[in-house]
Amino acid sequence: MKSLSHIVGSTPASGIRRFFDLVAELDDVISLGVGEPDYVTPWRIREAAIYSLEKGRTTYTSNYGLLELREAIVAKHIERYGTGWNPRTEVLVTVGVSEALDTAFRAILNPGDEVLIPEPCYVSYAPCVAFAGGVPVPVPTRASADFATHPEAIAERITEKTKAILLSYPTNPTGAVMSREGLQKVVDMAVEHDLYILSDEIYDRLCYDTEHVSVPALAGAKDRTILLNGFSKAYAMTGWRIGYACAPAPIIEMMMKIHQYTMLCAPITAQIAALEALKNAEQDAAEMVADYDRRRRLFVRGLNELGLECRMPGGAFYAFPSIEKTGLSSEEFAERLLKEERVLVVPGDVFGEGGIGHVRCCYATATNKLTEALERMGRFLSKL
Repeated sequence: MKSLSHIVGSTPASGIRRFFDLVAELDDVISLGVGEPDYVTPWRIREAAIYSLEKGRTTYTSNYGLLELREAIVAKHIERYGTGWNPRTEVLVTVGVSEALDTAFRAILNPGDEVLIPEPCYVSYAPCVAFAGGVPVPVPTRASADFATHPEAIAERITEKTKAILLSYPTNPTGAVMSREGLQKVVDMAVEHDLYILSDEIYDRLCYDTEHVSVPALAGAKDRTILLNGFSKAYAMTGWRIGYACAPAPIIEMMMKIHQYTMLCAPITAQIAALEALKNAEQDAAEMVADYDRRRRLFVRGLNELGLECRMPGGAFYAFPSIEKTGLSSEEFAERLLKEERVLVVPGDVFGEGGIGHVRCCYATATNKLTEALERMGRFLSKL
């Protein structure tokens, strides 16, 4: 047989997957590995979806998504951040943010175009760039600087081939957020070099001690930014796979063309559920975020008391402690902790070079499990 795709073949599988396979062989595991709320989707959202099925709403929708949902998305962004788009031409409803990300890269990249990606970052970013024919260029960030993206580090990596910068704040896996001033400097640099900006803001509602700064709302950003967002995190809707992109009409038109030929449209039931979330589930989301905040403080305090130095994350629901003092690599630490004490964490280096010497812990799990996980981690550390 002829060879398969060289690009896909040369892309390593997710470093997270091996640990999930290990978990399948073990009992009594406390998982801090999956970036998923432990809440179920609020009842009012599920009820709206069930009722839509009872009414027989089971058809395709517009390729762009239900207009009522697109209008609600725009209205919510205007309310929160003062930025809006034309819901008919500048919004595309997608199958999760993952599809929006993939579609966006394929819409803007030609073979060899470079995309600057601050890391550590979500594991899918670089492969999605590569699958679209582009070249991911990592921009390192450091714990000592709270994992903020420095404009100087970006400037050093801009070449004639640079096409775009990917921003993602609050960040998975570090929970880092960036200040308005810092993000404006990055936007100014994008304007100076005529670069696109992709801003993944899936964790925008999960900012605890500071405001979330939406990139398209910054001066000079909107006309060159593709905003990516969805419902998975804030509304506990991971399994519904519903997301969206907002951008200037020519970009959305390109993205829609890809979406049209691959997905056709997002599932109508998920779109109806998302509409209910935007219209009536704000209190549910606020209560979940407040609970994540309590868990964040408890868990990060516990990590530091164990001697695992951990900065207080400003957003998302991840702690990213340093494990350097143990003398173990990130992978050794995660594997031994799983096998010896049945606690699943993710090695930090799977998120990029800046994650070496760290592990990612998702604290979107029940308080009693977080407490038990800390006790087990303490027992593990005492044996090293």
